[in-house]
Amino acid sequence: MEERAIVHLDLDSFFVSVERLRNSALLHKPIIVGGSGKRGVVASCSYEARQFGVRSAMPIRMALKLCPDAIVIRGDMEAYSRYSEMVTEIIREASPLYEKTSIDEFYIDISGLEKYIGCYKWSTELRGKIRRETGLPISFGLAVNKLISKISTNEAKPNGQIMIPQGTERAYIGPMKVSRLPMVGEKTAATLHMMGVRTIETLRNIPMVYLQREFGENGKLLWERANAIDHSPVEPYEEQKSLSTERTFMEDTTDVHFLKSKLVEMTERLAFELRSMQRLTSCITVKIRYADFNTFTRQRKISYTANDSTLIRIAKELFDQLYERRQLIRLIGIRYSHLVNGSPQINLFEDTEELVNLYQAIDKIKNKFGSEYLKRAKGLE
Repeated sequence: MEERAIVHLDLDSFFVSVERLRNSALLHKPIIVGGSGKRGVVASCSYEARQFGVRSAMPIRMALKLCPDAIVIRGDMEAYSRYSEMVTEIIREASPLYEKTSIDEFYIDISGLEKYIGCYKWSTELRGKIRRETGLPISFGLAVNKLISKISTNEAKPNGQIMIPQGTERAYIGPMKVSRLPMVGEKTAATLHMMGVRTIETLRNIPMVYLQREFGENGKLLWERANAIDHSPVEPYEEQKSLSTERTFMEDTTDVHFLKSKLVEMTERLAFELRSMQRLTSCITVKIRYADFNTFTRQRKISYTANDSTLIRIAKELFDQLYERRQLIRLIGIRYSHLVNGSPQINLFEDTEELVNLYQAIDKIKNKFGSEYLKRAKGLE
């Protein structure tokens, strides 16, 4: 069986790096990129700010208490998307097979290249090209699977590179804290700590059946990752251009109250899909089809968002502009286009801390029980 070679590329503090390219006066200063005012949340921060304990998704007000001298910058998703596409194009031209997992993160399968140029040399040259042509700092980890390459990339930051030779993966991650495993969040780490498990080496020595008893299906995955096992392939990357849905009614109607409630329901459902995909939209289109099959659409360019409230408000406004004939309607539809990858779960640049917490709670419930079990009252009328 041919040895796998997976390189994981990650743009360091991507939002911050783009802002520094646009304004050199920001170099070496603590920077927070995030929401509106002190009620917003942190989308990204520089390494200088991280030294004070600032981290992503932290309330801006808390971040400023930790680092009072930090410069707070409102995010510009359009600029970030443009730089991300520059990097994507370089990788697309050079790579045999790549997967773009977010706006600033990539996996590349270069298995077999060691016969011709050498995987580490090839990865080094690609990283150098990205740095020269975009000016962005970028790190990479090279290993036999996606799990170890991602962990090693985090070790190589900032602006570094590392290769983990085949056969050394278990020894490499063994001394690390369990929180370094990608799937281990704060709650899982706390549970493991209560069990006396603090390192990956200790975790791997626990029989899988005990981990399954404690963590369910995730117990098997925990054991596999602790043992550096990851067979997941690099998935070919294809950019999704839009997301849409429409509803054809059993009976044509002029009931505006009913029509808007269905529009709210569809808009909310699509917005949840956007957040689940970690995408944002900057263009919303509403479509109506009358009983005589005449079809009309109206769209509006907006700031990048996946916020239910914003999208619902604009969808209603577009519907009011469209529905002028007061004739029976057969179908309504909604479409989000101009999508970008790698956004925060919701639009951290637009939303307040309270709204961020609300949407995270709502999405957590929907992910667990299904989106149909939690809807806005307006969408049920």
